[in-house]
Amino acid sequence: MSTPRFLELPPGVAPQKIETPQGAFAALEALPVSGVVERWPALLVPGLTGSKEDFIAVLMTLAQSGRRVVAIDLRGQYETAGPDDRDAYSCAALGVDVDMLAHVIGTGDPVHLVGHSFGGLVAREAAIDGITKFASVTLMSSGPAAIEGRRARNGRKIVEEVPTLGLEHVWRHRFEPEALANDVSDEILAFLHKRLLANSPTGLTRMAEQVLTTGDRTDELRQIEVPTLVLYGEHDDGWSPETQAEMAARLGAECVVVPGAVHSPNVEAPETTAAALVRFWNAAEKHYLDTRSNVM
Repeated sequence: MSTPRFLELPPGVAPQKIETPQGAFAALEALPVSGVVERWPALLVPGLTGSKEDFIAVLMTLAQSGRRVVAIDLRGQYETAGPDDRDAYSCAALGVDVDMLAHVIGTGDPVHLVGHSFGGLVAREAAIDGITKFASVTLMSSGPAAIEGRRARNGRKIVEEVPTLGLEHVWRHRFEPEALANDVSDEILAFLHKRLLANSPTGLTRMAEQVLTTGDRTDELRQIEVPTLVLYGEHDDGWSPETQAEMAARLGAECVVVPGAVHSPNVEAPETTAAALVRFWNAAEKHYLDTRSNVM
């Protein structure tokens, strides 16, 4: 469970509803506090039990690089409504949602795509499906196939318990004890409770199934030839650092290991994470423009 350390929105960050042909998506939009939007936008996709709030700590820094940055709730997550239809929550279906969001957000410009954990699997689908040509793809704390270790066990509990026992039971017996053990504030605890219960039970269950069973599509992603960054914490307990480093090598991707971070470097080391993203995005844009110049 990705847990933001604060909920107050920084300067330049505001809640929005992004309208698409796939429906409306709850979002946090960040714009530069000073200067103008002069670089390509970015779209940030959260993990299985997360939400747009997981990116609060990085949004202002990312936007100050001169771009519009949008973090979303996926379909059926927190403040984005979703149907009671399992098919709507496959990685492929959610990837189409991301395509539509990128089209709206980009307004003609390529979009940098970032997916955290399960969101990385969704981002990968959006890149591979070919509907949208992204400026870059970042897989943050996300692996090549099914999740591993302790987080896999938690995913199986979601699949087993949510349909029969409900979200409140899962909160009381799994998520709340974890939050209390991490000594989160009363404000954050109330937010985590509210967020979990706002999820679509069908959506959460189906997404958990996906993160437990997804196949390896690394070779297909490499064939897209989109600039790719693999970024993860040195102590990641979702996909191991070794697994993610191997995936980066197979992709021919840049690899950034965030010191001291675990599975949510956007929360645990926001300045280091934001700096790595901005540097990578700027390099991807320069490469694109240099390539276009050479062709012309």
